[in-house]
Amino acid sequence: MEPFVKKNQSLLTIESWMKEFPGLAAGITTKSGGVSKGEFKTLNLGFHVGDIVSDVCSNRENVAKQLNFPLDHWVGAEQIHETVLKKVGAIDRGKGSDSYEQAFKGTDGFYTNEEGILLTLAFADCVPLFFIAPEKRMIGAAHAGWKGTVAQIARKMVDSWKNEGIDPKDIHVVIGPSICEKCYIVDNRVVKLIENILEDVDRKPYNLISEGQFSLDLHALNQLILIKAGIPEKQIVMSHLCTSCDQELFFSHRRDKGKTGRMLSFIGWKEISNYS
Repeated sequence: MEPFVKKNQSLLTIESWMKEFPGLAAGITTKSGGVSKGEFKTLNLGFHVGDIVSDVCSNRENVAKQLNFPLDHWVGAEQIHETVLKKVGAIDRGKGSDSYEQAFKGTDGFYTNEEGILLTLAFADCVPLFFIAPEKRMIGAAHAGWKGTVAQIARKMVDSWKNEGIDPKDIHVVIGPSICEKCYIVDNRVVKLIENILEDVDRKPYNLISEGQFSLDLHALNQLILIKAGIPEKQIVMSHLCTSCDQELFFSHRRDKGKTGRMLSFIGWKEISNYS
């Protein structure tokens, strides 16, 4: 069953989590319902792609209103396809929300157990990972392209939470929309890196399609890494939406040949007074 439900033209939300955990906002934006123009048409939320900054800010304000989550309570990152995770709190509110220069440098994931802070990351084919440990009120988000995936950013989040006293068996994960296996072709170099981290796994997340060319299922690879990290398979839910296939719904870096906008993943506990 697809975990992401289309709330309106601009938002896909993880409805099962939001119903089960009152006050949680979690999901990803689409490419529609904003003011950006040209190749960024219309709901580009990425500052770093060359769009008009005022348009990006307008788009972010629009999403903030729809989520009932003030923009100055968001945090954002300068994503570099590595595995640095930052635990954030109320003191960090607003960093990277309306300016790329103020974003967390060299960071590809966040986690927090505080209310009133929205964790946001930008995407246009890479895998958005959403984490929750309900009993500890811990939530997290990670950006997993092939580099971050192979460097096991998913396992690193689990390890970080272990240090917070959270057992992997108490963690639930949703793997969000990204480029699908049919649309994502990689070479031997990438597959060798994957083999190194899946030596004892029979099920491989890639298939040979021609000499030195493989189709890679980033969803399945992240799932395997999470299972190896100790999260029960039944607590990992994967989206079946492809950012490259669905041109009406998503920006795609590969499909659009690098000239495109960014969707934003989001997860945060609203302050009690802002529940809606």
